[in-house]
Amino acid sequence: MRYLLGLLLAAGMFTAQGAQLAIIIDDIGYRQTDEDVLSLPKDITLSVIPLSPLGVELAGKAHKQGYEIMLHLPMQALNGKPLGKGGLTKDMSEQEIKRKVDDAIVRIPYAKGANNHMGSLLTQMDSHMLWVMERLKQNNLYFVDSLTTGHSKAANQAEAIGVPMLKRHVFLDNDTSKKALEKQFRIMMEQAHQQGFAVAIAHPHPATVRFLKANLPRLAQEGITLVPTSHLLPYRLAQQQGTSPAVRLR
Repeated sequence: MRYLLGLLLAAGMFTAQGAQLAIIIDDIGYRQTDEDVLSLPKDITLSVIPLSPLGVELAGKAHKQGYEIMLHLPMQALNGKPLGKGGLTKDMSEQEIKRKVDDAIVRIPYAKGANNHMGSLLTQMDSHMLWVMERLKQNNLYFVDSLTTGHSKAANQAEAIGVPMLKRHVFLDNDTSKKALEKQFRIMMEQAHQQGFAVAIAHPHPATVRFLKANLPRLAQEGITLVPTSHLLPYRLAQQQGTSPAVRLR
């Protein structure tokens, strides 16, 4: 109740703020170099694969340093790419799906939200997404749809049962060349200005970390505030309530 009240209060105030941007670094937990994300500003959100070899350790360090933490839940993809431990698949029952989500939450209990790792197949399944959202709601976690498919049902199921949710607007580093990163960085800023807020997803590639460290100061120069992902939830809530027709979430 306090969580929802806080969102409602914030929703009434956000129109006075400038453009807001959340950057989620996900896929964290498989490489020693992933720890380099801890050199980024604390307003970056870190999404950790719970059963990855280094996930729990890195999540613990990041949480102690003040980063907002998310669960990066592996979900079955159309291309059949291996999920690793803790993956959610279409053949699993409701009990199996919920048990795996519970296990992820137990391993990283201070996570505030979750997003899907891969999932181009599973996020198209209403039933499986409902089961995931029921567990997230029970634990007061928000959800960000990574939108790895244009046919995702994840956000719809989250919204239907009252899980605070957002959608990814930009993938920053599908190509880690400097030219491609610069192009996506500009698109990210344009999205934030056009909509009042934006959600970008990136990955702990060394090239991405270097680029962000060098270029994040540009956000303030452009009138954009970098915020933890949960700070954008009032924007979505305001949109649902029709309190700010100028803000839209694609």
